[in-house]
Amino acid sequence: MSAVRRAIEFLFTRALRSRLGVALLLAVVVFGVIGAARLVSGPGDPAAGLSNRPSRPITTVAPTAGDDGLVATATPPAPVTRPGELTPEQTAGKFVTAWLGRPGVSAEQWQSDMRPLSTPALTEKLAGADPAGVPATRVSDEVTLQPRTERFVEVLVPLDTGRLRLELVAPEGRWLVDAVDWEQE
Repeated sequence: MSAVRRAIEFLFTRALRSRLGVALLLAVVVFGVIGAARLVSGPGDPAAGLSNRPSRPITTVAPTAGDDGLVATATPPAPVTRPGELTPEQTAGKFVTAWLGRPGVSAEQWQSDMRPLSTPALTEKLAGADPAGVPATRVSDEVTLQPRTERFVEVLVPLDTGRLRLELVAPEGRWLVDAVDWEQE
């Protein structure tokens, strides 16, 4: 028997019946197809490839179509206050005065002073707080009111050692502080 015949016989009787033989045959076929495709396509641009980025930004909206942002730019509605109740500014001012406290005030009195100006949820959160932990002593600049809706405003109060951010809500026209956040400078 000739060597070529024995090689072909070995290929069909043993090699192609094993997984390794089939995998090698598939690899040869794949590399053959890729090589043939490269030969047919001719020389390519070496700068082109997976890192080829567009020269301009890709837009999906016509530039003249107007604002497509998620954040509304319209002026928020003015806060609504029930007649005879404190405005958001007044409520925030009284709350800040109570939050800053006065020398020698007890924790019970301090919390009692803030209770009528706070939501029940905030009153519960402040239950274990101590006025000695308040990191500021006085308001240092003008208070800024940022209305979000008719019943929700954010008040920024600059203090001597940082900034106090209050969130006020008015579910029934009576403004109450619902959240207190301290930002130290």
